Amino acid sequence: MRHIDERGLMQRWIAWTWLCAVFLLAGCAAPQSRTGADLASWNDGPSRAAIVDFVKAVTQPGSPDFVPADERIAVFDNDGTLWSEQPMYFEVLFAMDEVRAQAPSHPEWKTTQPFKAVLEKDNAALAKSGHQGLMTLIAATHTDMTVDQFAQRVNRWTQTARHPTTGMAYTSMTYLPMRELLDYLRANGFKTYIVSGGETEFMRPWTQAAYGIPPEQVVGTSFVAELQTVDGELQIMRLPKIDLVDDGPGKPVGIQRQIGRRPILAFGNSDGDLQMLEWTTAGPGKRFAGLVHHTDARREWAYDRQSSVGRLDKALDAARAQGWTVVDMEKEWKQIYQSEKP
Repeated sequence: MRHIDERGLMQRWIAWTWLCAVFLLAGCAAPQSRTGADLASWNDGPSRAAIVDFVKAVTQPGSPDFVPADERIAVFDNDGTLWSEQPMYFEVLFAMDEVRAQAPSHPEWKTTQPFKAVLEKDNAALAKSGHQGLMTLIAATHTDMTVDQFAQRVNRWTQTARHPTTGMAYTSMTYLPMRELLDYLRANGFKTYIVSGGETEFMRPWTQAAYGIPPEQVVGTSFVAELQTVDGELQIMRLPKIDLVDDGPGKPVGIQRQIGRRPILAFGNSDGDLQMLEWTTAGPGKRFAGLVHHTDARREWAYDRQSSVGRLDKALDAARAQGWTVVDMEKEWKQIYQSEKP
């Protein structure tokens, strides 16, 4: 009787072990056959379906649209695509905060525009200074210092500054659905890059923590840099001269210069991303182009054709004509920010 019991226990143990092995193997295989279930903040809708169908087509061996992993390049704009951009680009708000912080060392700014407008919070005068005024602010707060010095200022700002409307830290205003999309793509063998009109060294200190995108995968507007000896040490000095404007037609140039491959997936949100989307979809094989459409005035902001920040006009027309994916934030996202209740 004892022999029978032991044999029964052995059979049950073998069956249990086999069952565990089946589940273990299924769990190990899961990352190679993602279904899109991880896009938890996306409602079931046309955008989510288009993303999942595209990823399945280009990653499934034997598919006529299969793309090898080393060619799965995905590029994303930053402002308005991965985080918010109202009431003005966050980098501009950073520059304004830096002007206020550095003002005691620059008494001449009290009487010199556009610095005077920033210090007096005179938005009308600041707007009147136009593009040239903006570039003056950016140059004064971004250059004539080493890369390390600038990174320290950016880190201090992202850790302490708060958005004037939401009161949130700027790096807390990243879009949860887009962060999920980045994770989903990487889980399926994609390499993800930021390609932004924002300045490269402004983004690099915090994109790894915010998006899982390391500094070497950030492409942006750049200043001329020069190796110099500073206080007896070799340093990279940032000079007040633009090297590349990574916006509009500059985005494909920046992609080729730094990545060296044409992407198969691109996401943007404004007319400044149009050429990047066009260049991506002009390549051979299956391609994906997406636009984040800001339609949610309650949880974020609603704007497109008439906005002075993140204008979406020509790119919206192109998307509809070309059949690109346009994400309706209000209808297709369950959450916008991580802190928001779903």
